[in-house]
Amino acid sequence: MVGRRLWYLGLAFVVAVVSVAYSSSDTDARSGQEKNLRRAIASYEAMQRYLYLPDVKLYKEQYPEQPGQNPYSYVWPFSQAMAATIDLAGIRKIGAQYKDDIGDRLEGVELYWNNTTTPPGYDSYVRPPLGWGGDKFYDDNEWIALEQVQWYRMTGDQQALARAKQVFDLVVYGWDNDPTHPCPGGVFWTQASWSRDRNTVSNAPGAELGLHLYEITGDRYYFDWAKRMYDWVNTCLLAPNGLYWDHIDLAGNIEKTQWSYNQGTMIGASVLLYRITGDSQYLRRAEAIADAALEYYGGAGRLYRQDPPFNAIFFKNLLLLESINHDKRYRKMMQDYADEMWRSARDPETGLFVFEATKPTSLLYHAAMVQIYATLAWSPQDYDLMA
Repeated sequence: MVGRRLWYLGLAFVVAVVSVAYSSSDTDARSGQEKNLRRAIASYEAMQRYLYLPDVKLYKEQYPEQPGQNPYSYVWPFSQAMAATIDLAGIRKIGAQYKDDIGDRLEGVELYWNNTTTPPGYDSYVRPPLGWGGDKFYDDNEWIALEQVQWYRMTGDQQALARAKQVFDLVVYGWDNDPTHPCPGGVFWTQASWSRDRNTVSNAPGAELGLHLYEITGDRYYFDWAKRMYDWVNTCLLAPNGLYWDHIDLAGNIEKTQWSYNQGTMIGASVLLYRITGDSQYLRRAEAIADAALEYYGGAGRLYRQDPPFNAIFFKNLLLLESINHDKRYRKMMQDYADEMWRSARDPETGLFVFEATKPTSLLYHAAMVQIYATLAWSPQDYDLMA
């Protein structure tokens, strides 16, 4: 790990230009990486040109701005722009160029941090004096913490790791302790009073976060809680087709939409459990979810009806699985999607992605596409760093 961190901090560009012998398939793969690299850079530059507010290190929600639009984005879109920047920094050939941008993202996200609550965490909107804060969503906090873990894995940034640990404490705080509830347990989706749902998306990323922290620290607290979240999802929201439903409410009603990011995070949690325990049942489960997801989303245009950020999370977790089993089907599905979006959803004048002709560009959707192109440009040797 120390050697990898040293590589990242100063030697990335050197490694990228070392001459090696390539087979024809390696040459094709390198050509694809170069294409994705160009697309990632162009898409990131468009995001920064049209959506970034450098004076405050925050982003707009949309471009062009709409009547009544908030001055700044909510934390969920910001987190995906932060993920896009960190993913760009993970590309060996260019990553070192984005170190200052990462610093700006890590500074910007702290404008959402609310340390007046117990436990502290990220509010849904910018805190005073720039904004008014807002309810905490456990999944929003988990995405940010996973990005901080990835940055730690890439660089050894201790402050990022410390924040990720604080967020995990918040997630544990969100666990439902009432044994009388249908399917007792599970992390609630939000602290807001208007929802008491317990979701796959508030538990599976929490499990991933805890497992990453266990790998890093060896502290059993993280493993035990992560396993508890993982088991709850498998008990309460696993569908007969091997995929996962969205959430269960306190009346026991299950919302059965099968979003792609829910499949991705359960794949990722299974991979991490295999990586930690060496128990092949977890690898088989990850592969079974992936197989079911490829079949389901590969038919009837279902993948293209998912929100791009859901697909970005799904794809990156497939790459984490590929780091173990080297199954190229995952990257092919991801590349096919990336190519189609470049063809059909990108405005060539601005470089922004517009997914419905009547709507402006969304930071959330555009940042997802930056993530997809950036991680497709990664060296497969580094997929194990993804979080």
